[in-house]
Amino acid sequence: MTIVSWNVNGLRAIVKKDIINALVIMSPDIICLQETKAQIEDVATSLNDFSDYNIYSNPADRKGYAGTVLLSKTKPIAVVNDMGIKQHDAEGRIVCAEYTYFYLVNVYTPNSGQKLQRLTYRKKWDQDFLKFLKNLQEKKPIIVAGDFNVAHQPIDLKNDLANYNKVAGYTQIEIDGMEALLQSGLVDVFRILHPKDVAYTYWSYRSKGRERNIGWRIDYFLTSSSLVKKVTSIKIASDWYGSDHCPVIMEIKI
Repeated sequence: MTIVSWNVNGLRAIVKKDIINALVIMSPDIICLQETKAQIEDVATSLNDFSDYNIYSNPADRKGYAGTVLLSKTKPIAVVNDMGIKQHDAEGRIVCAEYTYFYLVNVYTPNSGQKLQRLTYRKKWDQDFLKFLKNLQEKKPIIVAGDFNVAHQPIDLKNDLANYNKVAGYTQIEIDGMEALLQSGLVDVFRILHPKDVAYTYWSYRSKGRERNIGWRIDYFLTSSSLVKKVTSIKIASDWYGSDHCPVIMEIKI
């Protein structure tokens, strides 16, 4: 099974680029998209070429903002959007699909903001998301894919000392939130399989970060520990363009 996770930073913009054709040709079993910025009708139009997939969309109430989409060749047993918590459920940040042997959670974690104005909210999100995942893990193993908006360790961003506790995505509060997920029995698949590799999934447009390779690894696959041994490969596809993020591709035998 091949699963692709990608923050596309605007689905309607990305469909105009060749990368969508590449996705169609590669034909993964599951595609998790984040920051789609599209309503349900826009998703249907934009993904017209993906007729082999069941498509599940969770748009934000606010148009042109956030949003997640899940495409799956195999129809899931059930699909649920959001956590069921009013405070968190207006921005379209979760699509959860149940399959026979696992749950798959596609997530777009809130950004703490340029001046960390949402950091308190982000801490609450992380706490509630952890509870949400723990409830799922009590039923069957889980795969969590998406943009977690945090660099977990110094190796996961270019300028760790300059950014620590100053910039969204690398405060101790956010790092602790990711650590809590990993302490709950989840595994950061890329870091387990590539413990010393410096690889980024996001580069700021503003600083021409991609050209200078000043980046962050904030897009992850986390799996229950029972599933990680079934992973055959994981790749950060930095040669794919079209967004300020690149896709992460995981292959797993289930």
